[in-house]
Amino acid sequence: MLVLPKGVRHIPGCLSPDAQRALIEEIRDIVKQSPLYTPTMPRTGKPMSVRMTNCGTLGWVTDREHGYRYQETHPGTGKPWPPIPQALLDIWADHSGYPHPPEACLVNFYDDKAKMGLHQDRDEEDLDAPVLSVSLGDECLFRIGETKRSGRTVSFRLASGDVLVLGGEGRLCFHGVDRIYPATSTLLKHGGRINLTLRRVTRP
Repeated sequence: MLVLPKGVRHIPGCLSPDAQRALIEEIRDIVKQSPLYTPTMPRTGKPMSVRMTNCGTLGWVTDREHGYRYQETHPGTGKPWPPIPQALLDIWADHSGYPHPPEACLVNFYDDKAKMGLHQDRDEEDLDAPVLSVSLGDECLFRIGETKRSGRTVSFRLASGDVLVLGGEGRLCFHGVDRIYPATSTLLKHGGRINLTLRRVTRP
């Protein structure tokens, strides 16, 4: 049996196929308003392998000049991010265990070759709030470790409709995506994976 770090919860099949399809339609509307773009790493300016956008009052962005941060507007269009869909707010209310709503939802699109190195989500003021993510589309190999980069890691597959919560002792666990498994879902017409990451940024 796979043993996850304390505070980390994997909820397989949390969203029904119908709920997934409805959520994808809402994400398409978000992307029309705030197009996907390719973020770059601080200092090096190296492009990340995922494309991303946000919804909510704040959005997470990164670039060479100013690094990791949250801001109220899309870096390309300069317009405010669209609101977080009610379906995602409901998932947060049901599974986060936190009394205040999220302020940011990072939308990451992974194609067949994309991956995400081990990292911590620590750009938020409010680390008491969990990070909650929803997987849509193709499956991925997700890896999670401890709160030190050198700690033990475990890997498992995340499928479309799964929810993952990093809270409590697991809030600052290192985690990443090692690979995408193409053609494991028919949710997205042209394949790929969408990860929606809900975060509370400021302290209530």
